[in-house]
Amino acid sequence: MDETAERDVAALEAPAPPGLDDGPASAPDAHPGPEERGDEAPEGVVLRVMHFESVLYDLADPSPYVHLQEAESPFRYLAIPVATADAIALHAAHIQVTGRRPTTHELLATALARARVDVIAARIVRYEGGVFFAELDLMTPHGREVLDSRASDALVLALRQSVPAPILCAEEVLRAYYT
Repeated sequence: MDETAERDVAALEAPAPPGLDDGPASAPDAHPGPEERGDEAPEGVVLRVMHFESVLYDLADPSPYVHLQEAESPFRYLAIPVATADAIALHAAHIQVTGRRPTTHELLATALARARVDVIAARIVRYEGGVFFAELDLMTPHGREVLDSRASDALVLALRQSVPAPILCAEEVLRAYYT
């Protein structure tokens, strides 16, 4: 990894500045965030940069797969199953196509941009029972926020940025996927 990429990954792994968790309490029926679930990435978690490769649909399989490949050796890959609508959204985001009317992801990406919220990274942080768990790392005018997300939504929003946000994957996810 070149020096600039190492600095970028190190910045993404840095903890949020103090005081950002002092916001309003979430609604009682809202899904808990990483801090409330107790699964926030501890210091020293190794994140690998991944490249979006393709969306593939095998007619023998019930769902399409998003293929991500590690940017550096050993060049491991992840095949993440997604719904057909999400596969279409990912492919459109990857080739930078927008519809005549905004899709939900296009609308959210536009809303985030107008609110001056940057997607810092899409991170795949956990793999359990064949399910990938992700989070969006955002920089808002009020500071950094990390939101729990479906992997497909995090990937689409990362790709929908004017400069695509990095896609990162925890080393433990790659190890779990390959065992």
